[in-house]
Amino acid sequence: MLLKIVQALRAADNIVVLLHNNADPDALGSAFAIQQAFGKVTIAALGGMDRVSKVVATKLSIIVEETIDLEEFDLIAAVDSSSAEQLGVDGDIVDVVIDHHAPTGQWTGPLHFIDENRRSCAEIVLDLVRAADHTLSRDTGLALAAGMLTDSGHFRFSNPALLDSMASVLREAKIGMDEVMDLTDMESDVSERVSQLKGAQRLRFDRIGDKIAAMSQGSAHESSVCRAIILAGADVAFVGSQRDGEFRISARGKQDLVRKGLHLGRLLDQIGEEIDGRGGGHAGAAGLAGAGDVEAVLNMCMSQATDFLRELRDAARAEDVG
Repeated sequence: MLLKIVQALRAADNIVVLLHNNADPDALGSAFAIQQAFGKVTIAALGGMDRVSKVVATKLSIIVEETIDLEEFDLIAAVDSSSAEQLGVDGDIVDVVIDHHAPTGQWTGPLHFIDENRRSCAEIVLDLVRAADHTLSRDTGLALAAGMLTDSGHFRFSNPALLDSMASVLREAKIGMDEVMDLTDMESDVSERVSQLKGAQRLRFDRIGDKIAAMSQGSAHESSVCRAIILAGADVAFVGSQRDGEFRISARGKQDLVRKGLHLGRLLDQIGEEIDGRGGGHAGAAGLAGAGDVEAVLNMCMSQATDFLRELRDAARAEDVG
């Protein structure tokens, strides 16, 4: 399938690569590598980029459009997105998809390569540009390495395949790990720290055996608040925000729960289907957005998570008795 995608990209005269809402460095680096390998490529983030991506784009002089006319392009590609809703476009217009999230069943029409075993989309794009016989430049290597680093939680959630890909990028692009770290490391700004503190104030949690599920509400930086709650002691956390009739939820889980079967991407995808929302992501990190009351949806998330924790607890007890 990668070779078919290479052929499609080579055959197109004018390509746009779409990034998901609040695009992260993995999406940005993936799109930039495609741009460098195939040329005639515009990068577009219709829903904006996160703070780290904006800094990476500035440092590497990557131009990202926030408004475009999609009718001007003869091929529309999407990276690092499990659904068209995350892109802010109609899914029927997308021609090529490259992703590493749990499949949601939405990308059946376009040419697609989806591998949820990859820790980052950048790893798949690395294989893609190699299939196109493209040699990595220094900046392309930095962009791909930044995606691998950040999406693996600075290697906390990496696997051998990601480490192999990272090592090969460093060698080929002749860059050091310190340069990648300098590109992505940023101090939390005051608004992010305030959001974390407010999230702690509004925290609610349930203890099931020796595990803790927690939820909170805020107005911004949901994923950052989620990480802070996990660091504070929760095993799985959900943080939501409400904007008029729309909500957004981020979820995080510890890897020991993931190894025991927790998959937040599938959990939020299932809830999204029930409420006509848009959910998905990785086993240990996922998101959900839609219309409705955020507190009600957070309660649904908590109910699913605590059911999972009870099953783990009961299974452990049965094993001890046996």
